[in-house]
Amino acid sequence: MRRSLILVCALAVVTGCATKSGPDGRAETHFDPKYLAKTDIDRVVDTSRTQVMEGLLRIADKLYRRNPREWQKVGLVDRNAALERLRHFRSEPPAELAGRREGVAALEAFSPVYEGDRVAALMYGLLTMADAAYEHKDEFFLLDSLDEQKLYNCARNLEIAIWKLAAALDQQGMPLLLSNEMDDTVRNLSFEREFGRLIGVLDFLSKVVADKNGRTVTRVSHSVATTLFLPVGLLR
Repeated sequence: MRRSLILVCALAVVTGCATKSGPDGRAETHFDPKYLAKTDIDRVVDTSRTQVMEGLLRIADKLYRRNPREWQKVGLVDRNAALERLRHFRSEPPAELAGRREGVAALEAFSPVYEGDRVAALMYGLLTMADAAYEHKDEFFLLDSLDEQKLYNCARNLEIAIWKLAAALDQQGMPLLLSNEMDDTVRNLSFEREFGRLIGVLDFLSKVVADKNGRTVTRVSHSVATTLFLPVGLLR
């Protein structure tokens, strides 16, 4: 028993070590105690969260480039200020949303009567959904857990957002938010590609988490044309 305990401790110390090449080309070993409490799955979760949150901010940047009128509506200085507000979504929620979050906030972007920043409404809604799917944590350790259904629902909500961006029109028949272009001269599907990449990350992680938890994901059959955003933070 004692020998087994010593072996476990030794493996934990090795796991917390990282070997890198120094400026002179020699191998240097650094020890970070926090990695003693991390598993391989925790590192996968950390990486996936970074990809999802950064990907959503890239989409926000693309939307602001195509829809500069949106940040102008709320008196922001420029596009960078609008992105910075979204980057700090936890501490600086858009005031015009009056506390609305997740799907309720995102739906405002597609309301014909909404007068606020539609990009902020959509992306703040999606960012808070993703944050809830990752249990409002920036980093994950041994005893942390995720809910595979939340991750799955978040992925489906990104699919709904893609459809709504293409389908929500104003009274003149123009998109409420410009995104993809598919006319005879220009084909720009960068929004759809970026959304698709994030959906793949969330779906993959939901399967990993479901397998780890010994559970299965409840798949939802719905028409994106008529469905509201699925619950994420309020799932439990």
